[in-house]
Amino acid sequence: MGLLPHEAHLPQPLELDLTVWRSLRQVGQTDSPQELLDYRRLYAIVADTVGQSHHRLLEALCEKIAARTLETGQVERVRVAARKPHAPIDGPIDYVEVVLERTREDG
Repeated sequence: MGLLPHEAHLPQPLELDLTVWRSLRQVGQTDSPQELLDYRRLYAIVADTVGQSHHRLLEALCEKIAARTLETGQVERVRVAARKPHAPIDGPIDYVEVVLERTREDG
């Protein structure tokens, strides 16, 4: 993950947060676990997206994760945050971070 030559060949540490929004009305009304969102499925989407392809930009990775999460049809809105600790930037920073939010209406 990154634009520098060595970043294309060496694994880079990456931290990801995924937040999703959906109506819980049906879950509350039915008290049925079948209506719940399966967090394992969300984890699989993130892990598969990170592991299956090489992205040079955090923005591209976040877009792909958001799109795949929305494609499940189970969420109305998604927020993806990707942090890269120890980014090769001269200066005292802990990490660089990209955060984006998408909704089903965004297409």
